[in-house]
Amino acid sequence: MSDYIRRINTLLYPKKPPHFQVVDLFAGCGGLALGFEAQGFITHGYESDANACATYEKNLAGECTKIFLEKDTEIEPTSVVIGGPPCQPFSVIGNQLGLKDSRDGFPVFISMIEQIKPEIWLFENVRGLLYQSKGYFEEIIQALKALGYIVEYKLINTINYGVPQNRERVIVVGHRGEFRFPLPLKERFIASDALVDMLYLTPPESKFLTPNMDGYIARYEKASYCVRPRDLHLTEPARTLTCRNLAGATSDMQRILLPDGRRRRLLLREAARLQSFPDNFEFCGGETSCFNQIGNAVPPMLAYYLAGSVYEYLTSTKRYIHSEIASHSLPSQLYLPLKTHQYEFTQLHS
Repeated sequence: MSDYIRRINTLLYPKKPPHFQVVDLFAGCGGLALGFEAQGFITHGYESDANACATYEKNLAGECTKIFLEKDTEIEPTSVVIGGPPCQPFSVIGNQLGLKDSRDGFPVFISMIEQIKPEIWLFENVRGLLYQSKGYFEEIIQALKALGYIVEYKLINTINYGVPQNRERVIVVGHRGEFRFPLPLKERFIASDALVDMLYLTPPESKFLTPNMDGYIARYEKASYCVRPRDLHLTEPARTLTCRNLAGATSDMQRILLPDGRRRRLLLREAARLQSFPDNFEFCGGETSCFNQIGNAVPPMLAYYLAGSVYEYLTSTKRYIHSEIASHSLPSQLYLPLKTHQYEFTQLHS
């Protein structure tokens, strides 16, 4: 058993007794919640997808309410709010419609923060929010600042936090004191660390690429100037896992090259391992639904380290050093000092 497998299977399980209550908005299958529960929080998820909600209930100590969140949905008061507002409006492969996209979850998230008034909140989203949708991102930040929070964000690659996958995501945190993002780990894992005991297995559910599919992929990669096939390279972290390249039979699909020359799509358990879900985490629903849950999830190991920073903040004597901002909006010129020596990438909006 690799150190990586041992780590996810021993660290990532709900701890009791819980320290703080957490509301998890747009909870998905509970990847973000699992990291928080493994740090001793108790979570309550809110999720509209029935299968994802069932997965959450099956694996976590907290409950999951199946609901389509709206701006006037009433949520119980809590110290911490976390979530992953739907990111389709900002995805590079999406239409990038922002506020005009009916799938946009940010108006709801902002409304929930205004209603609940947590001590600290955190959300995760795609990197495109900083680039293609930067103007809308700035609107979101200003709206959250106006609720009385210091808002900090960081572009994080999960390979620096115990996940064997190149996955860049934006983490945004709102608080009223001094919050420290978790430091990058010195150790990094690669794909073979996650799949060492699964490599080259061909169970009955295996799906192999046909010669026609191989040919199509070869033409696609040549046209896109791909230097080498986009198979899973075991000596490196995996490419970003998405719903599209896990569940869809596309030219960009996640696949493994077998010793006999055949290629097959990733197995469900392999995808879960590469996302840092422990082996006892069970997904509910059909194969496509399960792959979508995995592709949409926040890797639990990243969530674990983020939750550690939130716990450190909540138990710190510096929680309210800027408490005077709680009663009014942040001045537009307020600029907080950067702690660049700690971060891979950090920028605070003025």
